[in-house]
Amino acid sequence: MSIQKTASAQWKGSVKKGKGSVSTESGVLSSQPYGFNTRFEGQAGTNPEELVGAAHASCFSMALSLMLGEAGLEPEQIDTQATVTLEPDSLTITKVHLVTTAKVPGADQAAFEKAAQDAKDNCPISKLFTAEITLDATLES
Repeated sequence: MSIQKTASAQWKGSVKKGKGSVSTESGVLSSQPYGFNTRFEGQAGTNPEELVGAAHASCFSMALSLMLGEAGLEPEQIDTQATVTLEPDSLTITKVHLVTTAKVPGADQAAFEKAAQDAKDNCPISKLFTAEITLDATLES
């Protein structure tokens, strides 16, 4: 049985002067405003790239926990940041760079790097992208 989650967006007006709002089924986002200014002009507020980054960072972190578990390791903590690069001229996401730091008792660098690479390649959000996805993975002791 497949799992379906929903999110919605509403937009009113032209691309530069208009405003939108985004909501999620869970209510975590409820009519969160976004617009041209939050996406391209650095104004405060959310934008699609930020939301994609949040989705990718959270998905990767869960996948890394799974991969470590399959290697017999249990992470104490995983912190991941995703930086999404949007090229404004082509309106193309060209890169997602993941930076993760984890505390994993008993892990060695090789096992950690393998689990991190497997997580990058196999988390469901990674599989969505045709853009280059890069990763920096740091194991804390």
